[in-house]
Amino acid sequence: MLFRIVGLLLAATCCFSCEGQAQTSPAKAKASAATKTAAKPATSATGRNPYYSRTDTTRLRLSDAQWKQVLTPEVYRVARGKDTERPFTGKYWNAEAKGTYYCAACGNALFRSTAKFASECGWPSFFEPLRTKAVRYEADNTLGMERTEVLCGRCDSHLGHIFNDGPPPTGQRYCMNSIVLDFVPSKSPAFGVLGN
Repeated sequence: MLFRIVGLLLAATCCFSCEGQAQTSPAKAKASAATKTAAKPATSATGRNPYYSRTDTTRLRLSDAQWKQVLTPEVYRVARGKDTERPFTGKYWNAEAKGTYYCAACGNALFRSTAKFASECGWPSFFEPLRTKAVRYEADNTLGMERTEVLCGRCDSHLGHIFNDGPPPTGQRYCMNSIVLDFVPSKSPAFGVLGN
């Protein structure tokens, strides 16, 4: 429990301290090998997640017990437990590959790589979601701060937070956790279309 509290405080401090430091230039670091191959959908010890779909946008309303059965402990901890991964540790924080980011819990299309930018906060950052209903928002007053939580628009999984220190055209920074994102590289000229 103490480790979780310390981790949350560290993450909150990092998120809070990097407000206003967003950069509009692309990350200089090369994309890791993990971003060059398609991410696998979240799985359980018993097999593939039956709720995962990159085409179905029907709202999912599952119990906590159902999510616990189909998500890995790491994905469950962030997606359902609203935890935060440590900065600069996620596989997509400095990724530059072209493609689409999906919810690791349900497969909902969330962000295009063309909306990704280097923010130096240690988490993948985007200036807009792929579509209006891709995500939803809730007030988050934990850790003594007033923030806006970003949730998956299909399954309500915790993705991260949104801040008003991003680049044009929106001025927003969707500060997301890599662990709750699946990345699929673009393979066609129709890049950014759902499913690509």
